Amino acid sequence: MDSIKATNLLASLTDGAKAGNVSRRQFMEGAAAAGLTVAAASTLWATDVKAATPQKGGKYSVGLHDGNTTDSHDPGTYESVGQIQLAHTTRNWLTEQLPNGDVIGEIAESWDASSDAKTWSFKIRKGVEFHNGKTLTPADVAASLNYHRGEDSKSAAKAQLEAVSDVKVDGDNVVLTCSTGFADLPYTLTDYHLVMLPEKDGSVDWASGTGTGGYKIESHDAGISTQMTRNPNYFKSDRAHFDEVEFTVLNDINARGTALKTGEVDSVTSLDLKTVALMGRDPNIEIDNTASGAHVTIPMFCDTAPFDNLHVRQALKYGFPREEAIQKIKKGFATIGNDSPIGPGIPYYHAQEQRPYDPDKSRWHLKQAGLDKVSVSLSAADSAYAGAVDTAILFKEAASKGGVEIDVLREPNDGYWSNVWLVKPFVMVQWGQRPTPDVMFSLAYGADAAWNESHWKNARFNELLAAAKGELDQAKRTEMYAEMQILCRDDGGTIVPWFTNRVSGRRNYIQHDELISGIWELDGGRSAERWWRTS
Repeated sequence: MDSIKATNLLASLTDGAKAGNVSRRQFMEGAAAAGLTVAAASTLWATDVKAATPQKGGKYSVGLHDGNTTDSHDPGTYESVGQIQLAHTTRNWLTEQLPNGDVIGEIAESWDASSDAKTWSFKIRKGVEFHNGKTLTPADVAASLNYHRGEDSKSAAKAQLEAVSDVKVDGDNVVLTCSTGFADLPYTLTDYHLVMLPEKDGSVDWASGTGTGGYKIESHDAGISTQMTRNPNYFKSDRAHFDEVEFTVLNDINARGTALKTGEVDSVTSLDLKTVALMGRDPNIEIDNTASGAHVTIPMFCDTAPFDNLHVRQALKYGFPREEAIQKIKKGFATIGNDSPIGPGIPYYHAQEQRPYDPDKSRWHLKQAGLDKVSVSLSAADSAYAGAVDTAILFKEAASKGGVEIDVLREPNDGYWSNVWLVKPFVMVQWGQRPTPDVMFSLAYGADAAWNESHWKNARFNELLAAAKGELDQAKRTEMYAEMQILCRDDGGTIVPWFTNRVSGRRNYIQHDELISGIWELDGGRSAERWWRTS
């Protein structure tokens, strides 16, 4: 192709992409035909096409999975995808975690911490209004946090604020005093339960559904649909581009795919991995395959034979076929794990040499344990996650080549979390993403952690866990968390085969920045605020 034709083709592709008529895949293919390398085409897409100014206006329709008629506006009960998506559309937090993992102020304009990380002062942003016209004050912020802290509180976020011993208003600031160093507090305050609500009668008004977010609720039928309009007084002038937003609960995975394909909705959460590749061939549909910190674990009780032997644990880790499992179970939509629960995109992630599937190393480690072979039972049920039983069977077949014999126990779906997890010594589990290593480690890896699913107790790890909590020096914290991840990989009792990707779909006229968040579905639940439409 001569230079003039190539230039005209690139101009046409760029204009079409900005208008939403050319998908990223079509753009890349056309750019290649014009003679651009993949790297050059990607740069052009990112700097010219995707850097286009978001357009205002239009309606945004979303098909969501996991919505229930019992879902409530009460943030203490937030659990379903429907609740989490609605919260991020209508309400705000003190702090916000960006797609790159950084934390910035949202309702908090800025913050300061004492040298021991026990006292935190958050300066509250002025000029923020609730949907009902009330101006947000520091008293509203304090009440919103204290709602989860009371003795009688049944909030799912109560444990997250356990170290916070006092919350008080000090002029334009809200001061949080902690019983121990709490260096991760700004990250913890992004927890999806900790939304800002108006103070009312010594507590907060959650029942009305009001918030300070980019959209206010016009009508809401829990588990069915929600209609919203843009908040004209939203304090973020560069966000919330749509005029209207509508959420429709489509719990059936086939119904979601059909609604996206026919254009009934503009985007959907959680596509069927078995058909997503075929759907992606539709030129009108874009697939977002976003890495997240949600992950699968296969914990083994380190205080129970044979898992109390480090070499047996290593033999099992080398016996899991990670890449094959990702292709067969997750259809390629996952990020390979390396036996640490901290994945790419999580703050303080430490990249390590990837542990491969290696039956010969499995046999070597068994020999070091004085064994020719070992037999274990692995409990699995698809209530752990879709495909858990198939994963266990695949593990059984692969591990046998290294001298590890696995008897797969198909457990009842009903009661799996109460009768199997934390009860039996070798099980299949799935975890959601936590905002920082401290949260994940404190929940499941510390010696006294309530959910220490592997019964792992490593003195050095626990020493670092305690020290890192109050360490404000980022370089030192980075070193500490790196060592902790190495200890998990090389000494811990948990196999982490993969991190689950968020796989969603959208019509090609719905645009977003090149980098989107995988904390929750649809850009960390903020698609209504961050995305826009071009037609």
